[in-house]
Amino acid sequence: MDARVSDLFGSGNGHGSGSQGVASKSGNGFGVAPKKSSAKNKKAKARFSRNFKPSNNTPYLPPEAEEGNIEYKLKLVNPTQYRFEHLATQMKWRLQEGRGEAVYQIGVEDNGMLVGLSEEDMRASLKTLHRLAEKVGADITVLREREVDYDSDVPRKIAEVLIRKVPDDQQFLDLRVAVLGNVDSGKSTLLGVLTQGELDNGRGRARLNLFRHLHEIQTGRTSSISFEILGFNSKEEVVNYSESRTAEEICESASKMITFIDLAGHHKYLKTTIFGLTSYCPDFAMLVVSANTGIAGTTREHLGLAMALKVPIFIVISKVDLCTRATVERTVRQLERVLKQPGCNKVPMVVSSTDDAVTAAQQFAQSPNITPIFTLSSVSGESLDLLKVFFNIIPPLSNSKEQEELMQQLTEFQVDEIYTVPEVGTVVGGTLYSGICREGDPLVVGPTDSGQFHKLTIGSIQRNRSACRVLRAGQAATLALGNFDRSLLRKGMVMVSPEMDPTICWMFEAEIVLLFHAKTFHKGFQVTVHIGNVRQTATVEAVYGKEELRTGEKAVVLFRFIKHPEYLKVGAKVLFRQGVTKGIGHVTKLQPIGQYQPSQREDEEA
Repeated sequence: MDARVSDLFGSGNGHGSGSQGVASKSGNGFGVAPKKSSAKNKKAKARFSRNFKPSNNTPYLPPEAEEGNIEYKLKLVNPTQYRFEHLATQMKWRLQEGRGEAVYQIGVEDNGMLVGLSEEDMRASLKTLHRLAEKVGADITVLREREVDYDSDVPRKIAEVLIRKVPDDQQFLDLRVAVLGNVDSGKSTLLGVLTQGELDNGRGRARLNLFRHLHEIQTGRTSSISFEILGFNSKEEVVNYSESRTAEEICESASKMITFIDLAGHHKYLKTTIFGLTSYCPDFAMLVVSANTGIAGTTREHLGLAMALKVPIFIVISKVDLCTRATVERTVRQLERVLKQPGCNKVPMVVSSTDDAVTAAQQFAQSPNITPIFTLSSVSGESLDLLKVFFNIIPPLSNSKEQEELMQQLTEFQVDEIYTVPEVGTVVGGTLYSGICREGDPLVVGPTDSGQFHKLTIGSIQRNRSACRVLRAGQAATLALGNFDRSLLRKGMVMVSPEMDPTICWMFEAEIVLLFHAKTFHKGFQVTVHIGNVRQTATVEAVYGKEELRTGEKAVVLFRFIKHPEYLKVGAKVLFRQGVTKGIGHVTKLQPIGQYQPSQREDEEA
């Protein structure tokens, strides 16, 4: 991790890194004047893209890859029966690679040359594609068509087609998007508009359904983590609460589901926001920036957090109905400057048309450096459709092979939430990190304060508020545990297979980078450590090779938890904070519980 990410975190108080600080920086982080950067941007986009926009100047796409969910086809006119069966098998393979989604480029040779087809051949090819999709039980949508220059008198076109089929053993494709941004930037309102299907009245009506507590409704500020869902059916149409009355109805009619994790923007709820980012394993992060205030408050800090945790990020500039066009453009330029800084090294891509949204979705998933920027309004509805197109097309990050490998491992479920539901009993919410979980499975949960694990049996399982029989690696769900004693549970525990021998430790070593610290970081210092769903205060027992650390320095540090032992893994990302102090790193070594037990006096002090 580049220590220069620390620039994004600022002083850490959430107030000192306002827009003036950004505007004072000259150029765009590479010493290039902002106006000249547009030409460089276009080249960079093309370089990072696997699927950049075909135009007269770019007669080639990158050569077709054997793996992945993108297939090139020159033409599909009247194939023989044998060829048709072969094409159907190939389509199944591409759908499997994309976990239920594939993109076909028609009129493109395998080496990536944009040849194009005549109107008649294109119609015949799309007809064959329809037949193939019907055979494998998928739906197809033409994303875009475009003319290409080729040595021919007849106008020739290429077409880009999205094919979607929900895997037979799954209800729907599921992507998790964490929503970040400064307080009052319009995060909850935007989610309310997307999921309820009604525009806001300018005074926050759309967000009322998202709030969980009375004080949130009274202040208009999110303080807890809430989940909202937006579905797309196989015909690429939006499925939300405007037509469906319940979450079950949305799950039944949707073939793709976007789960939004609405996080808090205010600095005093930062620990909740970090917990949401580390424990819920979001696929992507959406940073919402208000057009009229620009980069202010916790915006830089949230951007830095997402980058530190390596979560791909895209940006939404909201409230454009309140500003002039010049103000919006100034906010866009301000963001571009920050994204191009050496600590970020991102390639901003402003989305202004449906074509841009399609390209952005494909490039964003293939290159972590591309950062799409949307400008929209939750009141007037301006450009909201572009964001929906983006969500509809964006593919899952992990391929089917990675998920299969995780599913073959032993079961491990991270406990993030604990509830008591009348007539159901104790319910835990969280993410299945590995393996498969079914109703009736026996598991063990822990560690307790003494490092023990308790046996339990899974009752029922629910995903997005609808019943589910089987839970697979990477999916989030709630599990009913019947009459299991709630007092034995806490956030940060894991439920694992009885065959697993989990490593429980009080002490662990981590290689860290100190992003920001007012003085020096030394032995005896106490910090709040976030590792996945674990959040606990730890003491620095030793800084190896150095007496103390200053901002930007690296070291291996020994930490000790002060309250109870935790289940950790080597290689897990570590994020720690205390006041203005912030640092990131990864676990390098564990000291299992047998090697260290706190004395009675230490227990009493903790």
